[in-house]
Amino acid sequence: MMSKGTLKQILLLTDGHSNQGEDPIAIAALAREQGITVNVIGVVDGNHLNEQGIEEVEAIAQAGGGVSQVVYAKQLAQTVQMVTRKAMTQTIHGVVNKELSQILGQKQEMEDLSPAKRGQVMEVVDELGETMNLDVLILVDTSASMKNKLPMVQEALTDLSISLTSRMGANRFALYSFPGKKKDIDKLLDWSPQLNSLSGIFQKLSSGGITPTGPALQVALEKFSKSGSRRSLMAGDEEQLLEESGM
Repeated sequence: MMSKGTLKQILLLTDGHSNQGEDPIAIAALAREQGITVNVIGVVDGNHLNEQGIEEVEAIAQAGGGVSQVVYAKQLAQTVQMVTRKAMTQTIHGVVNKELSQILGQKQEMEDLSPAKRGQVMEVVDELGETMNLDVLILVDTSASMKNKLPMVQEALTDLSISLTSRMGANRFALYSFPGKKKDIDKLLDWSPQLNSLSGIFQKLSSGGITPTGPALQVALEKFSKSGSRRSLMAGDEEQLLEESGM
């Protein structure tokens, strides 16, 4: 089977409050232009994420064309899976919709199709969600306020890896944390098909007081361009994608 392009996601786990370097919202918008979806999970402990933190989480995801969700640390595992899957569907949906409006004329959207046709389109979206390659770069905020949430994060990421193994498409994960010891961001795991080598990986981390979310996203973008030649779904692959799915 030919490659159907690659879904590229950055998954940012943070408690909001970037306070150093570039504006993360601007970087997320840049990612979106490069065909990389930015999804953000705001992790709350007993004390609530304040308004400012929640606004930042939502604004970054919106600029990055992704999904945002605020969640208590103990519910993190199912949320990470849900956000990843929802973002995949949303991205494919966007591409299919764009194609449809070109075929059907600008005025028409998915909603204008007959129920039967719409069902066919959804089948294609679901099938592509299972068969396309998926690259997820996970960016974990390890600033001081996240310290006691890290065991939950580790568990959630291992669960994510397991939950996606049933897909036919190839999965690749990379894991970075910020702030780094000497740089804005530290590599914990290079592109790998599984996240099961995570045990103990978060114990080694030093958590600092600063939260350079913007710079961390900037470095994450560069990791995609260096990650080999897997083509992005967004960057002009749409025609090929839909030919192969028989649309």
